[in-house]
Amino acid sequence: MTSTPEPIRTLIADDEWMVRSTLRAILEAAPDITVIGEASDGVEAVDLARTLRPDVALMDIRMPRGDGLTATEQLARLDPSPRVVVLTTFDLDEYVHAALRHGAVGFLLKDASAGEMLAAVRSAASGDAMISPRVTRRLLRMFAEPRPDRHSDAAQRLSVLTGKEHEVLLAVGGGLTNTEIAVTLHMSEATVKTHVSRILAKLNLSNRVQAAILAHRAGLLG
Repeated sequence: MTSTPEPIRTLIADDEWMVRSTLRAILEAAPDITVIGEASDGVEAVDLARTLRPDVALMDIRMPRGDGLTATEQLARLDPSPRVVVLTTFDLDEYVHAALRHGAVGFLLKDASAGEMLAAVRSAASGDAMISPRVTRRLLRMFAEPRPDRHSDAAQRLSVLTGKEHEVLLAVGGGLTNTEIAVTLHMSEATVKTHVSRILAKLNLSNRVQAAILAHRAGLLG
């Protein structure tokens, strides 16, 4: 008799009560996710995370009394630390890059569909950070402006990858999750996770967005 997995314990941090209410309703409609707390600012989010120990935190960037960037950085220091998915409207694009540096593992647009929101939480909880194709394309435009010197350097760095790792990197750059990559490339999710881990290690990168940016600079993503 197999045991039922524990639901994904999720914390919502947003200064707009309507956003929190909408997110809670969407997440709690799923049998495998439970919302264990809501915070209206970054300070409250960190305090609740210390007490409640969520698996995933949905974190707005712009909040009073402690913004989401500072809170994300502080959450990364907790043990265990929740995986942070940043909520953004892209009103202030520079915040997105900062969120990456501070430890965010995924990005979710506030106008995302219910399915995308659920997928983002599940992906973060499983260690498969989700960045939607829309977000990935925007990030590439922001941070991967093509330059001849960058192209040459990026291509040289990618030369250490195997052919299969190149395929996986292309899929990561397209915003696919590990599950989607497994289906597309006809391999198991465990194999995909191994490939992604090896790619990040070989390239000395810390997350999938950095890998996508490097692939873009090398000319792999057009």
